[in-house]
Amino acid sequence: MPAFSHKQKPSGDLEIGERLNHLRSERKLTLDQLAALTGFTKGYLSKIESSKNVPPISSLARIAQALDTDLPYFFQSSIPQLAENVSVVRVLERRAEIRGASAFGYDYASLAHKKRNKHMEPFVFTFPSLIDKHVFFEHEGEEFLFILTGRVGFQVGTEKFILEPGDSVYFDSRVPHKGHSMDGEATALVVIYHTQ
Repeated sequence: MPAFSHKQKPSGDLEIGERLNHLRSERKLTLDQLAALTGFTKGYLSKIESSKNVPPISSLARIAQALDTDLPYFFQSSIPQLAENVSVVRVLERRAEIRGASAFGYDYASLAHKKRNKHMEPFVFTFPSLIDKHVFFEHEGEEFLFILTGRVGFQVGTEKFILEPGDSVYFDSRVPHKGHSMDGEATALVVIYHTQ
């Protein structure tokens, strides 16, 4: 792939730097702080912001994660206004998200992807009917599930439950856990709270 000189860079590359600077300012982070969060040097990040360096997608993804945003933010046609106090997601605006459990058949539809600097992540979650009995999930924080449809076999540590519509469970998500649909489609409202 040919290298671009500064004058030859496509306009989209310039926007990446502008977007990074805009979002870092919104987050009230210094370049030093962002460097600590990403593992990149302050100089490297500064060159991206000034469009002297075009980061590969893998680096941009790491920066996006540190800034609590999504990779597409850097490629949208305009810089969105970031709502600090409220986020409304219409039913047709729900967005599928890929998370660690997605590889095992669990589906997530985000209910608050527009909100930045959030401590909770709410999803509509669909359980698979077949799961590997040896695979459990654990992560920092706390988790709340409210069953919307179907019957769910759920396990937290050694505790096993059968949950039906209207049932809920709240647990420390550092404890290994998993769930599956027992008959047909089963969905739940899931809220993950990050304690750190």
